[in-house]
Amino acid sequence: MLRIITQQADVRSELQRICDRTHDEQVLHKEATVREVLQAVKRQGDRAVLHYTAEFDNQILKPEELRVTGAELDAAYQQISQELLEAIRLASQQIEAFHRQRVPKSWVHFGDDEVVLGKRYTPVDRAGIYVPGRRAVYPSTVLMNAIPAKVAGVGRLVMMTPPGAGKMIHPAVLVAAQEVGVQEIYRVGGAQAIAALAYGTKTIPKVDVIAGPGNIYVTLAKKLVYGTVGIDSLAGASSEVLIIADETANPVHVAADMLAQAEQDPMAAAILLTTDPALAKNVQVAVERQLVDHPRLTLTEKALAHYGLIVIVESLTAAAELSNEFAPEHLELEVEDPWALLPLIRHAGAIFMGYSTPEAVGDYIAGPSHTLPTSGAARYTSVLGVETFLKNSSIIQYTPTALKKVADAINVLAAIEGLPSHADSVRRRVQKEKQDE
Repeated sequence: MLRIITQQADVRSELQRICDRTHDEQVLHKEATVREVLQAVKRQGDRAVLHYTAEFDNQILKPEELRVTGAELDAAYQQISQELLEAIRLASQQIEAFHRQRVPKSWVHFGDDEVVLGKRYTPVDRAGIYVPGRRAVYPSTVLMNAIPAKVAGVGRLVMMTPPGAGKMIHPAVLVAAQEVGVQEIYRVGGAQAIAALAYGTKTIPKVDVIAGPGNIYVTLAKKLVYGTVGIDSLAGASSEVLIIADETANPVHVAADMLAQAEQDPMAAAILLTTDPALAKNVQVAVERQLVDHPRLTLTEKALAHYGLIVIVESLTAAAELSNEFAPEHLELEVEDPWALLPLIRHAGAIFMGYSTPEAVGDYIAGPSHTLPTSGAARYTSVLGVETFLKNSSIIQYTPTALKKVADAINVLAAIEGLPSHADSVRRRVQKEKQDE
């Protein structure tokens, strides 16, 4: 049964334990395995990718079978319903419309002091999109990761997803990829997929940025290849929802939202902070009722047993403070006035406002990406967006007159840092200007 905590002394330690669930000794052991996979793929390329695909996914592939063929892509449209195709297209439109509003614009400022300063945004050349697929089918993840890259102007999108039974990739995933302009798709998952994107193989191209959630092996691989390539964030290995609710919340809805998180992964966390003891008990009962005959019962029960929690707090202010310490991936404000509570929230990946905004709308159709920082990372990083696939360059121009005005300050700073050529590079220009006069 989902636990209820009333002793405030236990709350912070329990929340910290849940936040740290991806840093235990078992995870450290998995990191050693991931390092081995990365090094093997870096050295052996396709051969290592095929080896680990056979070992971890039980799929024996030939090198020519790594890439999804055009015939498979065409056939995918015939294998899904018109209703699903329309849902994918509606979600695509919503997501693209949101991200088109978020593209930063390059700018240049011409100052009165003869100095020109600016910032120029350009997309990376190639982006790798990872789409998990071992436990479920995720066309939404294709949309949420590929569309921001497309809007950013990335020229080449490379998608990786693990093969299912019979080496197949679900047609909904293939259709979603085509709808958003991804044509280069490889049936590779896990750490070996991240390694292939980071280092490149004979078949799979090296990319500049890797985005998309995955299991703990994928997350650890992204962590370890960062620096060789860019990554979005360490998202996906430990998905979580934190719900702040008062006495006006519907316990049946709150329970459903907690189960919606727990059903995704045995390491998923579902936490309720409430000011109302009666709501806490009613949510606990509602969760048990909704678990009856649940299609993913074992997985969901395991997540709730380890990382499910109901906390009774003294006030909504106290709930906001605890939420900020936890910095959840998803935060639901199921309170009478969510906009009054919002100013107290500082750290969260996505914030869902009010009774009619379950996390599911963000997962599928609202527009903002559902690839979010987890395990407290919302304290220092942000949701995936077009910025993930853009880099910026500074633009700086000084006229001779402007350079002369700052020459003395540069000389002083260069001297204290022991860099005489820095000072000389300015002095020679200033002296030449004087001679030309």
